[in-house]
Amino acid sequence: MRKLIKRFLLYAVLIGGALVMITPFVWMITSSLKAPHEISLKYIKWLPEAPQWRNYKVAWDAAPFAMYFKNSFFIAFVVMIIEVVFSSLAAYAFAKMNFFGKNVLFVLFLGTMMIPGEVMLIPNYITMVNFGWIDTYYALIIPWTVSVFSIFLLRQFFMSIPHELFEAAILDGCGKFKYLIMVMLPLSKPALVTVMLFKFIGSWNSFLWVLIMTNTPTMRTIPVGLTYFVSDVGTQYNYLMAASTFAMAPILILFLLLQKQFIQGVARTGLKG
Repeated sequence: MRKLIKRFLLYAVLIGGALVMITPFVWMITSSLKAPHEISLKYIKWLPEAPQWRNYKVAWDAAPFAMYFKNSFFIAFVVMIIEVVFSSLAAYAFAKMNFFGKNVLFVLFLGTMMIPGEVMLIPNYITMVNFGWIDTYYALIIPWTVSVFSIFLLRQFFMSIPHELFEAAILDGCGKFKYLIMVMLPLSKPALVTVMLFKFIGSWNSFLWVLIMTNTPTMRTIPVGLTYFVSDVGTQYNYLMAASTFAMAPILILFLLLQKQFIQGVARTGLKG
């Protein structure tokens, strides 16, 4: 009986948490189908009287979202690939190699995570100006291709792989770089998928940096494009919710396809410190 009560309480908490998390998404989708007067009601009305499916077409045609999607996909994909390469190499060095000052350097790396991103905004902007990269893909990609969090996550996962496997591979004549490519990375697919998802989503949702670094619509991404529906005279919430829905769809599909590897990567990271 006690186990039954504990299980009931556990499921009640999980279901409650799930409802809290899913409520904003349900509100977004239902609001995207409402007429303008239904959005501004003083009371909460979850379902529209007559679904306005044309809201999606109006929202899509209101701004060059096809170009925004292309930019977002390109920037997020390139940043994700480059970061996986750099993070894998750095994490491999911290996890399996011995060199002077390794632990001190790793602690300094972790210390940078405590620096707010806003503090680095102006120095990064000045750097991009000096490089002449304003309104270019370089400014939207290069500053975000290295992440201490990704290095930490992969390093913890690499350390959970038995060191004896590394020593045996070296004795058999396998080079360190070949061991990383042929052994470590295939065994670390869940962690790699986790890093890729975090980086892709973070780059896809980037707003402030893109807004600052771009001057022309041809370089802007979806989060900046959503501001088209916000103006001094008010916000067109039904169209904004429609645009937000199809902007979120690729991320949701990507997560559903890779959720198994993502959960494994988070669960297994840090098993060995």
